[in-house]
This record gives sequence, structure tokens and C-alpha cells, in this order.
Amino acid sequence: CSPAGTCYQQAKQVLHAAVPERLQGRERETGILRQFLLEHVLGRRPGSLYVSGAPGTGKTACLSRVLLDCKDKLAGSRTVVLNCMALGSPQSVFPALAQHLGLPVATGRERIRSLEKHLTAQGPMVLLVLDELDQLESKGQDVLYTLFEWPQLPSSRLVLVGLANALDLTDRSLARLRAHPAGSPRLLHFPPYTREQLTRILQERLAQVAGDPVLDSAALQFCARKVSAVSGDARKALDVCRRAVEVVELEVRGQTLLKPLPAGES
Repeated sequence: CSPAGTCYQQAKQVLHAAVPERLQGRERETGILRQFLLEHVLGRRPGSLYVSGAPGTGKTACLSRVLLDCKDKLAGSRTVVLNCMALGSPQSVFPALAQHLGLPVATGRERIRSLEKHLTAQGPMVLLVLDELDQLESKGQDVLYTLFEWPQLPSSRLVLVGLANALDLTDRSLARLRAHPAGSPRLLHFPPYTREQLTRILQERLAQVAGDPVLDSAALQFCARKVSAVSGDARKALDVCRRAVEVVELEVRGQTLLKPLPAGES
């Protein structure tokens, strides 16, 4: 690298956990998400999908990539994306959704009735994405039941996609839905990344940096092996490599500052 450390800056930039053009090792899951959205939104078939997986397994990144890729196709529908972690309480999901749909302010049961009336009236399909869905668990699970039962209402135009860490949230918290097979959400699980997948992710990211490799292949494989053994979290692997680049950058910068100047220069 040059004394300015341009390649280190580039390496740190590509190692950030942004949504890449292609998600390495998640081709199957991406295909299922795309097929579900196109079948249900474009086909005007209300339904629900529950996406589970530990942190860093690519759930949100895959869905974000699919929504970007299908933006033009989904332009005729209404898409609402809510992160439930940012809501004050499970019940706060209803006013947040009403606000996104442009509905007048209401309270209590009237707010839910207003949303149900809107979602069963004539109009474009509504795609509701709820990230961190487990934040909506409540006593009696009334909030989750209400949301997952909306796609089953007569004339419903809601397609619901919920993302959470727990594999068994629907079995544990929404057992009542199983009494109506049509009401049970479709399930999609994201397994932890394997060592090989993490290695390919790191290699693909760092291949975008021009010049000699900033981190050698053995270091990437060591990082992938350690992270896959603990969690399979791709974000953790990216963080470890980014920190390694920062350490090397500081060492090189220190050596450059201490290098003696040619004779005669101040």
C-alpha cells in the first residue's frame, strides 16, 4: 500500500456489512424469497412467510436484496418495512402501520378495525415486512395473532413477511394458527454460515480491492474457521477482518511516520 494507505481504506469499506450485489451461499434462500413475493404480491394472493435464523445469517440482507431487485415489479403494490426493535411496545406496530398507509389516527380496537377495513377494501396489494418480529411477543400473543390472521380475512390484500431469530416462534407462540392450515405462515430457515461459505464471502469482498491482497488466504480461512465454529455469523467475520486491517494500517502508518528523512531535508 501507498503511505496514504488507500488500499486499507478500500478494504475497510468493502468489509462493512452492507447489502452486496450477490449474497454468497444464500442462492437457495434468495430464490425462495423472490418466488414467494412475486407469486403472492403480483399474483394477488394474500399470505404470510416466517423467516428464521440466528443473527448474521443473512435474513435481512437477502430480503433487502430481493426487494431492490424486484423494485420495478413490485411498483404497483405498497411496501411497508418496519423494524420492531424501534417500536415502543408490541401494540405500537398498529399505529406505525396506519401512519405508513396514510390512515387517520385512531385508538384501541377502532385502530385495528380501521386497518382491517383498509386491508380488505379494493386497492393494491400491501407487502408488510416486520424485522425483529419476536419483539412483538406479548401476553396472549394477541398482536402476533392479529397480524398473521389478517392475510386470511376475506378479500385480504396483505402479504406479511416476518423475520426473527427464533426457529420455533410460530410453533411456540402461534399454536392456534395450526388449527387452520391455510392460516399457518410458510417457514424459511437460514442456517449458520459454514467455514467454506464465510471464506468465499471474505474473499469476494476483498477481491474488490485493487493490488496485492491486504489479508492473505490463510488468515481468511483461519477467521472463517473460528467464526463458523462459534456462530456462523457473517457480520462477525467481516468485523474481525476489518479490525485486522485497522491494526495493520496503524502499524504501517507508525512505521511511515518514524522513517528517517533523506539528508538535508528538515
